[in-house]
Parts: sequence; structure tokens; C-alpha cells
Amino acid sequence: MESSTLIGMAVALVVPFAGNALGAAFVFLLRHGMSERFSKALVGFAAGVMIAASVWSLIIPSLEAAEGTGVPAWLPATVGFLSGVGFLLVIDHFTPHLHIGSDEPEGRPTALKKPTMMMLALAIHNLPEGMAVGVVLAGFLAGNAGMALSGVIALSVGIAVQNVPEGAIVSLPLVASGMSRPKAFALGVACGAVEPAGALLMLAIAGLALPVLPYLLAFAAGAMIYVVTEELIPQTQQGCHTNIGTVGVAIGFVLMMILDVALG
Repeated sequence: MESSTLIGMAVALVVPFAGNALGAAFVFLLRHGMSERFSKALVGFAAGVMIAASVWSLIIPSLEAAEGTGVPAWLPATVGFLSGVGFLLVIDHFTPHLHIGSDEPEGRPTALKKPTMMMLALAIHNLPEGMAVGVVLAGFLAGNAGMALSGVIALSVGIAVQNVPEGAIVSLPLVASGMSRPKAFALGVACGAVEPAGALLMLAIAGLALPVLPYLLAFAAGAMIYVVTEELIPQTQQGCHTNIGTVGVAIGFVLMMILDVALG
């Protein structure tokens, strides 16, 4: 196996997970929790990164990959995007979970405790990110002309950067609910394991049928946009300091755009 292939696989599987673990480690650094302003800024930042990644790393490559396939370039992007939204909608509907800052569980009725449902919410959130990295890696490994190793690295780094605040945002409330810091850290890290799993899932699917790559790219984009609109944006617009969340979205969007254009 070529060194570039090994590098691509290592970056895609390890770097985003490491970002989540680093964020979870904030439970040992922030002894008094996180202010509402800082939390909104971080959530907005994560949303901005995911929106930009959906466009530059997934939708545009989906359109490019569909060229010359005999179907309109917009068709795989449309089908894939809506399928990704539908997939997350089904998971969101059937999986019991609790979003940060909410007291009302979503999904099927359950006797699960609040920390467990918060972890499930993070797992739902992390899955599309892992899928996004995995499908871009699959395109690179397949020799798709529009996908280079630099693109895999750009997306992986961008996801890892936004995983840092996400890991903190989830682990810190667990401590506030009475959980010990080591356990909150361990659970935060465990939630991040969903991302490598999502990446491997996409690698396996793309490996079985490479012609579905344009659909899978858009599928991952749709899944991420669902998370942004269902979870992240609403969090930034609750209560006070909503403008801080909006600024966070802008900064995250621009940073991910720069990473993708400069490295991709």
C-alpha cells in the first residue's frame, strides 16, 4: 500500500477523533464550566464549519464526480442530499436522545438516564461527520481525479477543529449533572468513536460500488446539514447573546472554506 494511501487513511480515521478527545479533556481544564456566550460562540463555529464542509468538500465534488456519467450532474447531488436528510430524520425520530440545553427528550420513549441520552445525541451528531470524511477518503483511494490527499486532510482537520468545542460542550454538562470528571471525559471520548465507524462504513459502501460515489458525497452533506439545522443553529438562537452564535457561524464557515480552497 502506498504511503499516501496510508497517510490518508490515518488522517481520516484518527485526526477527527483526536479533536473530539481534546475537547472532552476540557473537563479537567475548565473547573467552573463554560459561559453561555462562549458556548454559543463554539456551537456557532461548529455549525459554520459543517455548512462550509457540506458545500466545498461534498456537494461540489458530488457535482464534479457525476459529470460524464450519463445523468444530469444535479441528479445524484439531489437524490443523495435528500437521502442523507431522510436518514438522519429517521435516526433522530427513533433514537432516544437529549440535546444540550433542552429538558425534553426526543425519539422513542425510554427509561434511559439524562447523561446517556445526551451521549446518544452526540453520537447522532458525530455520525455524519465521520461519513463525510470516509466518503472523501473513498474518492481519493479510488483515484477520483477531483479528490486529492490534500482534500482529505483539509476536511479531516476542519472536522477535528470543530470537534474540539463539541467535545467540551458535551462533556462539561455531564460534570455539571454530577458525573465525575474522569467518567465525563471517558464518555465524551467514547462518543467520538462514532466518527471512525461512520468513515469505515462509507469506505465499505463506496468500495462495493464506486459509481455511487456522487450520491454518497451528497448523502453525507445532507446528513450534516440536518444536524446543523436541527441541533446547532437552534442552540445558538436560544436565550441571550444570539448574535455571538451568528458570528461563530461566520468564522467557522470562513475557516473551513479557507482550509478546503487552500489545501483541497
